[in-house]
Formats: sequence, structure tokens, C-alpha cells
Amino acid sequence: MDVLFADLADPQNENWEKTEDQIRALFRESGSESMNFLLERGYAALSQGDLEVAVEHFTALTDHAPDFAEGYNGRATTYFNLGMYGPSVSDIAKVLSLEPRHFGAIIGLARILEDSGKPKQALEVYQQVTLIHPNQPQVAKAIARLSASVGGTNL
Repeated sequence: MDVLFADLADPQNENWEKTEDQIRALFRESGSESMNFLLERGYAALSQGDLEVAVEHFTALTDHAPDFAEGYNGRATTYFNLGMYGPSVSDIAKVLSLEPRHFGAIIGLARILEDSGKPKQALEVYQQVTLIHPNQPQVAKAIARLSASVGGTNL
């Protein structure tokens, strides 16, 4: 994982998408077929827009595998889609306590801050993502947009 994150942090990495996919695949590997099944069911429900069922699957996963960051990340994403920012932020905090380099969770936090009318804080969080994942175009666009709106400059 450390080697993949070092590759991802390289701004010259032309294969950053492959590296990102490899990291995401490792994030989703719990080490247990049962837990992987709950994760798959949660993400399937999320992608189908069945958010309440997704929350149930992710909650079952976090109950049975409390040290598996991706269960909390899936539930945080689902809460975000439900407009439940408080529970989403709580789950993001848990994700980051288990995996501080989880760029997806950090991006989610930045989006919540932006949606909550806190552009300066969102900008700071997006800028932190670039230390982990400097090639992410979504982050670069957000930084450009927010820099223009708050009159800030990149750190």
C-alpha cells in the first residue's frame, strides 16, 4: 500500500488512474468473504439509489468489522447522498482514523464543507488531498473554483 501511495503522490505519474484503482481495490478488501459481501451489497444498493438499504448493509458491516474503513466510507457516502451531513462527517472521521490517506473520504469532507457554505475550509481540505493525490482532476477543478471565489492562493 505504501508503494502505491508513493506512486499516487507523484505528480508526474501518467498511470495515476491505474494506481488509484489498485488502491481502491485494496480499500475494499476486508479479508473476509462475508464482510466483502456486505460491502458489495451496500455499494450495489447505493448505486441503485436504494439508500436506506445501503445504510443497513454498511451499518451491519461496521458493526461486524469495526476496523474496516471502507464500511464507514460507504456509509458516509450514503449519508451524504441522503443529505445527512452530520452522520457523514462522523463516519468520515472514523475512516480517516483508520486510514488517514483515504483520499475519497477527504474529498467527501471537502464537498460537505463546500455544500455547507464553508468555501475557505473546503479549499484547505482539497489542497490537503493534493499531497496524497495531486493528479485528481476533480480536486484540481474544485481548487480552481474555490480559489477564485475566496480569493485564496494554493498553499
